[in-house]
Amino acid sequence: MNRKTLVLPAVVGLLAPVLAACGGSDSGGNSGDAIVVGTTDRFTASKDAPAPLDPAYAYDVGTWNILRQTVQTLMVQPRGDGDPQPEAAESCGFTDSGNERYACKLREGLKFASGDPITAKDVKFSIDRAMAIKADSGVFALLSTVDTVEAQGDREVIFHLKSADATFPFKLSTPVAGIVNPKDYDKGKLRDGFQVDGSGPYTLEADVKNDAAVKVVFTKNPNYKGLLKPKNNKVEMRSFDSADAMGAALNKGDIDLMTRSMTPKQIQKLGNLGTDSNINLVEMPGLEIRYLGFNTNDPSVKDKAVRQAMAEVINRGNLVSKVYGSQAEPLYSLVPATITGHSNSFFNKYGDPSVARATTTLSKAGITAPVKLTMNYTTDHYGTVTKQEFEVLQQQLNATGLFQVEIKGTPWETFRPNEQKGKYQVYGMGWFPDFPDADNYLAPFLDKDNTLGSPYVSTRIRSTLIPDSRREADRLTASKSLTEIQDIVADDVPILPLWQGKQYIAARDDITGAEWALNSSSTLQLWELGRGVGG
Repeated sequence: MNRKTLVLPAVVGLLAPVLAACGGSDSGGNSGDAIVVGTTDRFTASKDAPAPLDPAYAYDVGTWNILRQTVQTLMVQPRGDGDPQPEAAESCGFTDSGNERYACKLREGLKFASGDPITAKDVKFSIDRAMAIKADSGVFALLSTVDTVEAQGDREVIFHLKSADATFPFKLSTPVAGIVNPKDYDKGKLRDGFQVDGSGPYTLEADVKNDAAVKVVFTKNPNYKGLLKPKNNKVEMRSFDSADAMGAALNKGDIDLMTRSMTPKQIQKLGNLGTDSNINLVEMPGLEIRYLGFNTNDPSVKDKAVRQAMAEVINRGNLVSKVYGSQAEPLYSLVPATITGHSNSFFNKYGDPSVARATTTLSKAGITAPVKLTMNYTTDHYGTVTKQEFEVLQQQLNATGLFQVEIKGTPWETFRPNEQKGKYQVYGMGWFPDFPDADNYLAPFLDKDNTLGSPYVSTRIRSTLIPDSRREADRLTASKSLTEIQDIVADDVPILPLWQGKQYIAARDDITGAEWALNSSSTLQLWELGRGVGG
């Protein structure tokens, strides 16, 4: 097998992208001048979530990957990772020693795709709007350190922060900080449906059927002015019901590239293709994690002894080997092993799985076994093997005699609102980081207005440790506070981390730039894709 390796800047100690099975001469997948991308992500508008693509609401990797192509942010995470760089801004930076005043100067001549000029007032409107709406997705919490936004003239924006936040430049690179036109977005309510109007590298047109966007067409925005340099004029994204259907479309040449979520079997098969194949598999750095969340107000798991006992018997190595093989690794903290500040807190506390220790934990708390639980998972958001993953977890827990677990799968459009409303005792979720920093694996789950709607509160984490960690521009220096947060989580178990995974793209051999099409935060960078010559 031929392999090519690209060397990326060493930011968080990740592997570089690896290309496998290069070769062949069939160009395939030519749909006009559009590069056609397949995904199993579902883009659905519902009664509970009528505005899936509003930057003030959207907070999952699929919808963000649409917004990152269409809505411009002041900062952007660069190709190959690293510190954020100015995008809609010409320059940005802290202007005080305490990291509490952050100023940006807009590029000259910025315009929305409609041709309307962009001013500092539009930036202020966009940020103020997201903070005021406070959507139940919890995405506004990324802006929690913002006190006020000030527009000075047409091009200068000043953020006055409530407290020091060294991660703030990263937060300005996320879609919740996207610049929207006040003509198209109401200040006080979300914009329903699938229209997006911004100033990013592409405009968007969605093909909607039964309240779902089955196809999204991105067309190069002639008014775009920023850091990114699109290598194509048009990209078409198609949503598939299954990974198998998506894979069949790639093999037939109906699509040029497929992203998340491929099955482990597909990845293994593609990785074993010979050099005469016209499909390349790209293995890329990944910071995705999976975990179990708990409604700590529910009587069944309110006593932390129940949650600790689960942590003592779940066998992550067995889970990963049975379901994901070499495509994932056991995770013993919310913070992945490759991120500065990671600590193996769960392993340090619980060690290898032990039924005896779990029995003692429940007995000391006066809890009679077996504990009856229902674990909920989503059937269509994290890949088709999620059901298999929960079957393995169910078997592990029930085999101990300490638990009597049932599992239940629900489509994402129902699962997510139910989880936020506290309807589940135990639920399975994944996390693709908003930006590659330990703060983004902790604050979104543990701070006020957390994305899970979790009732769990640690006053020390919220009031002291998270603010302390954000004061440190040197993230190594923040490790002491970050480690203590992880130790508290391991003791209280409001969340139980399971594994961290790699990410993959499969592309036909005439597609260039596939190795750059995802960054470590799973940001889809469609502007990197081009069409060359197969072979």
